This record gives sequence, C-alpha cells and structure tokens, in this order.
Amino acid sequence: MTVVTYRTERDRPRDAAAVRPAAGKESARELPPLSHDEIVRYSRHLILPDVGVEGQRKLKAARVLLIGAGGLGSPLALYLSAAGVGNIGIVEFDVVDITNLQRQVLHGTSDVGKPKSDSARRRIADVNPHVQVTTYEEPLTSANALGIIRDWDIVVDGTDNFPTRYLVNDACVLLGKPNVYGSIYRFEGQASVFATADGPCYRCIYPEPPPPGMVPSCAEGGVLGVLPGLVGMIQATETIKLILGAGDSLAGRLLLIDTLGANFRTVKVRRDPSCPACGTRTLMELIDYEQFCGVPHAVPETQISHGVPEICPMEAAAKLERNEIEIIDVREPHELDIASYPRVTAIPLGQIAARIAELPRDRDLVIACRTGARSARAVQQLQAAGFTRVWNLAGGIHRWIDDVDPSQPKY
Repeated sequence: MTVVTYRTERDRPRDAAAVRPAAGKESARELPPLSHDEIVRYSRHLILPDVGVEGQRKLKAARVLLIGAGGLGSPLALYLSAAGVGNIGIVEFDVVDITNLQRQVLHGTSDVGKPKSDSARRRIADVNPHVQVTTYEEPLTSANALGIIRDWDIVVDGTDNFPTRYLVNDACVLLGKPNVYGSIYRFEGQASVFATADGPCYRCIYPEPPPPGMVPSCAEGGVLGVLPGLVGMIQATETIKLILGAGDSLAGRLLLIDTLGANFRTVKVRRDPSCPACGTRTLMELIDYEQFCGVPHAVPETQISHGVPEICPMEAAAKLERNEIEIIDVREPHELDIASYPRVTAIPLGQIAARIAELPRDRDLVIACRTGARSARAVQQLQAAGFTRVWNLAGGIHRWIDDVDPSQPKY
C-alpha cells in the first residue's frame, strides 16, 4: 500500500497531472491491469457479470474521497478498500476517543488518543495492501474544500454536522462530483446520491439548516452502534455502482431507514429549479457555512453555554449542601441511571415548556445536563419566560464528576 499524507491542503502538489477526470470518464484514464494476486483476491467479483475484469479495473482506477473516518467512514473505508477501490482519500483530523469504539469499527482500543487517520491507514493496509491511501489531516473548510475535492472522482459524505454537509454539497456541485450522502440519528438513517448530472443536491431537500441545537449530536442524542455500519455499507454500495456504471443509483431518491421498525423506504426527490446550487446556479463560490447554519464559531458542546449565566460544580455543591439552590436535571430519564446529581428535580429538556409552572420563581435554580449544552438552552428558555434566578451548571455531569464526585462514570 502506498500512503500519502498532507498535513494541510497547501502541502499538496499543484501540477496538472495530479488532476483526475470525474467518475464515469474512465476512457480519459487508462485502466490499470490486475496482477495475479489481485485476480485471486477479487475472484468473486470477476465472476459477476456486472463487474468482470473490466469492472474490477475500473475499481482499481477509481479515486474516492471519504469525508470523515468515524461511524460512517469506518465501513466505507473497510468495504471500499476490500472491494479494490485503488485510491482512497480520507479527510480526518480528529483523534480516537473511547466513546467512538461502540460504532467506529475502523479503530481499536489501542488507537485511543491517536489520530484517526493513522489507525485508518493501518487498517486499510491490513485489509488490502493494493490500495493507495491519501490522508488530509485538517478540517474541511471553505478555503481548502475545492482544492482537495477536485482531485477525486467521487466524494462520500461521512460527516456529522450541518455546516460540513452543506460545504461538501456545494463543493461537489461546483466541481461536478457525485456526492454519496449518508446521515444517522439515534435509530434512523438516510442515504442518497446528490450532485449528479440530472439529479438533485442536498440543498434541494434541505434548503435551510435546522435551528442550532434542534438536532442533537451523537454525543448528546446517542446512536445505535450498528446503524452507521448499515448506512455506511449502503453508501459503499452506491459508490461502487457509480464506479461500475451498474444498477440504479439512489440519485433522485432518498432512502429512509428505521432500524427499530425494521423498515426501509425510498421517497422520490427532484431537483429544485430555485436551488441556488444546482438550480439557478447563483451560488458561484463557497460561503461561511458555520454562519449559514447559525454557528458563528465551531466550538465543543461544552462551550455552547457562552453568554448564559453559569455556576461551577464546586460552588453548586456547596450551595446545595446549604439548601440554597435547587438543581433541575434536563437529561432524558434513561441517562439518570448512568450518572446522577444528588437531590435533583428531573425534567427532560423537551418538557420544560409544558412543566414550567412546576418551577419556583423564588428560588435559585441551577439547570444541569450532561455537558452543559442542553441545560444552557433550558436556561435561555426560562429566561425568556421571565425567570431571573437561574444558572447553568458549567460542564454538566462531566465536570461534576471531575470536581465533586469522581466515583461516577462519564458517558
């Protein structure tokens, strides 16, 4: 396996030979031959009528860029490399956290604390040494997206946030690259293929992002561990079909997956003539996507409480001991069994508005959650309702465990 690593987009070569044709233009690129070892390795592909030797050579010549090496990126990297996609790029700058291991099967326990790009390279090399891997150890931004994506045939979106999804979509539309989309939320997933010649793009379905905080992250809302594997394998299948030119892609259709109900259904989606990206084409360049999504600065969820009155856990514990405050825990009921605050009133965030009459206005209220994100939103909600004696517990149960009660586990 050949490995190429670019710490920043500026490190990449700029010669014209580095620019590759888009997917479906194999005629502009000579298909590489298969070695004897590859013929044996891919023998189950070669006997498929829709693959054969020519199709496997197309896979070997293909250049596929994965945005992210997390939950969706893990099955993508494993199955695309096993299938013989000869050139895989990975945009990933995060490190492996132990909470990733429940679903991000590309990484292992020994990788905790190390760059995901490193463990991704090692795992792909073990799966298939014939694959060339290029890693970009930097965030994908409006400044570098076009420079990175233009060198690849197909882009596969494995991101978990709205600013990057819109960024990937717009860059793919501007460059004419297919965007194989996938997303996950708790027990549900979606998949489609956007930005093809005649199909819709992500903006056609979601013209505007949801309000900030409306859709919880995996860290806040949770995700079934096998779900990204399921969605990621669907994305891998769509990617291989695009390379081979076989079957009917999900372009023009959105696949909806409900794992609890064991339901798969597709809905037709059409290009929106008024879409600024692929319809009117008025979007001529990449924009500030964090501002577009209402997130002026990309900050960790523990810092979302900026601008909200806060109290630190040590001070809150002392006040609670003196019965000077009341703690309102806005986490979900099942979270209370993992780690808990002493002597609290539990009201999930989604019930605050309906149960606001239960809260005393003549007491100091400290609103608490897991890391301070949901509780900050609850504080804002209570302030809007006229509450003046209300504070957010800084850092939530995570910091409470660090500063007050280390006997409890973090989650």
